[in-house]
Amino acid sequence: MLNRRHIRIKVLQILFAYYNEEKPDAARYEKMLFESVDRFRELYISLMGIMVEMHQLAIEKIEMGMQKRLPSHEDLHPNTRFVTNEILRILAHSRSLAEGMKYNHLKWTDNPELVKKIFKGLMETEDYQEYMQATERGFEYDKELVLRIFKKFIINHEDIQEFMEDQGIYWNDDLDLAASMVLRTIKSIKANDEDVNFLPLWKDGDDEEGYCRNLFRKTLAMGTDHEKEISGYTKNWEVERIATMDMVILKMALTEALFFENIPVKVTMNEYIELAKYYSTPKSAQFVNGILDQVIPKWQKEGKIKKVGRGLIE
Repeated sequence: MLNRRHIRIKVLQILFAYYNEEKPDAARYEKMLFESVDRFRELYISLMGIMVEMHQLAIEKIEMGMQKRLPSHEDLHPNTRFVTNEILRILAHSRSLAEGMKYNHLKWTDNPELVKKIFKGLMETEDYQEYMQATERGFEYDKELVLRIFKKFIINHEDIQEFMEDQGIYWNDDLDLAASMVLRTIKSIKANDEDVNFLPLWKDGDDEEGYCRNLFRKTLAMGTDHEKEISGYTKNWEVERIATMDMVILKMALTEALFFENIPVKVTMNEYIELAKYYSTPKSAQFVNGILDQVIPKWQKEGKIKKVGRGLIE
């Protein structure tokens, strides 16, 4: 599921694009924000789907061997360990996964040569070969193989990463979280399961979708006011000269501190300083920290920032 940090990143990316457009339309960019969430779900499902494609190619390999005019002993007596892997069979027969892939823009079936190349590389890995020769059996052993393949081979495969990069500019921000969700989903599969239960995108009970929408809307609504506030602490530095990314980060941080009563001030400050380190210039984190260190204590003294909940009231 999307965590708060990832939601902040998605809002930051959309707001950065918004402020770089000459005549932006807020409604259109809000739609883009939630489309990016939908694309994240597609990535999650697609990464699950690649395991099904590996399983299908293994079946086809066995069938092709048996259909040869002069099949070898190995063709007639194939090693079926991979195709009978219990986790892969559950994934292959999952109605929810098949339904998700049907409407997914990231279709592996549109890239058969890529899938074949990945499968060929998989068969050459030490993990695959050891599994195929091992005498150990059982559901948990099968699950461990699938987890190992995904962690060590699939998610780090250069061709898969290049394919994802071609699908969208934010793939690198989404890939790690989507991969972690795939691993959690596989770990949750039980021996008697007939289908796969996907993780929800939004955390239950905390209205994370509302947090995402309100952070976007309120940051835009308070944009001009926040710029004026920031300008009071940059007397030797014209607002126009502040990097757009730094300004967006500051606006979001001030908005979160002001309107989200259940998020501690220290959490807000730390999160946006980290975003500045990762997404802006080498000196941005220090700059953002310096501004927040002045504005937020001032607002606290003025009573503008009010926190509610256990451990939040100062």
